[in-house]
Amino acid sequence: MIEPHKPLPAHELGKLVLVRHGQSQWNLENRFTGWVDVDLTDLGREEARRAGMNLSGIPFYRAFTSMLKRAQETLRIIQEAASLHDLPVMKTTALNERHYGDLQGLDKDETAKKFGAEQVHIWRRSYDISPPGGESLKTTAERVLPYFEGEILPALLKGENCLVVAHGNSLRAIVMVLEQLTPKEILEVNIPTAVPLYYEFVPDVRPSAPGAFPLSIRLKKVLQ
Repeated sequence: MIEPHKPLPAHELGKLVLVRHGQSQWNLENRFTGWVDVDLTDLGREEARRAGMNLSGIPFYRAFTSMLKRAQETLRIIQEAASLHDLPVMKTTALNERHYGDLQGLDKDETAKKFGAEQVHIWRRSYDISPPGGESLKTTAERVLPYFEGEILPALLKGENCLVVAHGNSLRAIVMVLEQLTPKEILEVNIPTAVPLYYEFVPDVRPSAPGAFPLSIRLKKVLQ
């Protein structure tokens, strides 16, 4: 059995688990959250505990999270439930949620009434159109992916299992490249709160898509 926090043999790639934070207070209130630092709800904490139990036994080498407390608290609860107390944790704004600009804090239904449902749908679901003062998924990816390539990918290539606890849109930026999805396809992907996405890889020395990582998915599982 592989000891926790030890690299896997050199010929194996590390496993990757992506987890969106548990339900936050503004998820519950149906508000645009973005970079506003809101707490988890009691349900969100229970979701995080369940995620940790589902991840128990996976020998993670390191974890990555955002600078927002809903992601950090989710990770802490996962660590406790999965007995990962000594797991090294890297925190970065690069993994923060998409910034919603002028929409942050607004009720989503009220915003649709104010600006029109079609306009709000464009802001929320287009790949490269930003809300006023905010980020699109494209610009979110432009800060997430360099961090992934510089910090997380090298660990995976060395055989280290990595846990990433972040946000719906920062994780979608990673999923888009990992799964080689088009901008249109990624818009249909929804990442539920605190449901781990588990990936195993094989090396891919000639990625088929521009910008793809030098690995291919061997196995993807939803752990719930």
